[in-house]
Amino acid sequence: MKQNNRKNVFVEGIQGMGKSTLVNRLAAAIPEFHVCREGDHSPVDLAWCTWMTQEEYETILKRYGVIRDEIMKNTVSEQGHFVISYTRILTDIPNFHKELEKYEVHNGRKTLQELKELVLTRYRSFSETGYLFECSFFQNIMEDLILYHMLDDDEIVDFYHELYDAVNKDEFLLLYLYSDRLEETIEAIKKERCDDRGKELWYPMMLEYLTHSPYGERHGYGSFEDMIAHFRHRQKLEMRIIREVVGGRAVVLPSREWKMEDIIPLVRVNGKWEG
Repeated sequence: MKQNNRKNVFVEGIQGMGKSTLVNRLAAAIPEFHVCREGDHSPVDLAWCTWMTQEEYETILKRYGVIRDEIMKNTVSEQGHFVISYTRILTDIPNFHKELEKYEVHNGRKTLQELKELVLTRYRSFSETGYLFECSFFQNIMEDLILYHMLDDDEIVDFYHELYDAVNKDEFLLLYLYSDRLEETIEAIKKERCDDRGKELWYPMMLEYLTHSPYGERHGYGSFEDMIAHFRHRQKLEMRIIREVVGGRAVVLPSREWKMEDIIPLVRVNGKWEG
């Protein structure tokens, strides 16, 4: 059912900017939000979820019968396809998550046309309000367009004109976390995202993801400096889209330096949150 007088808030920014922290703080301050974090089932985003035919879905249920109930609990049927929020399923079954990853739509698993159609169809079909989205407008789509489909900046801007045309602008707000000290920020999260023995977890996976993408291979990527160069490019491009496409429906916030009392008024309608 449509929730009147509530904005849809999209939280974006380069990796390590504090998106999850901002989402969590907003969700705690305004519990009426319907929160969609990365990996959750989302009406607009398919990142970290499957997009499967009925035959594929039934095969997975049969293969992993021991956790069939858990799979079904984390599945939503849409447009004749099955969306499993598979990263939300805790299991030590070997290769379960690796196999389900094959049914995602990002990271070059769909043609460019298929990806665009999926994204645009979901945004055009979305008519609810009062949602809080993490990484649904820029990050996962942008990485795919740059690293796997290798579009140039103008082509990506053109796509975002089309995507932004699909949203209800009166109910749209983009909160963008920005930093002009990207190298310092990434160095910090390299150290933060470690196991209890201090072994880096996030950085090796992120570097491998970048290095083995078609874009990374074409440009010979493989170092920390290459990662920073990619993030600088992405941030510059996202800021261009904010200027040229989104305009006043976006608010750029200093990464890790924002104040909650400044943000709350931005997400309220007519100065208050109406439930």
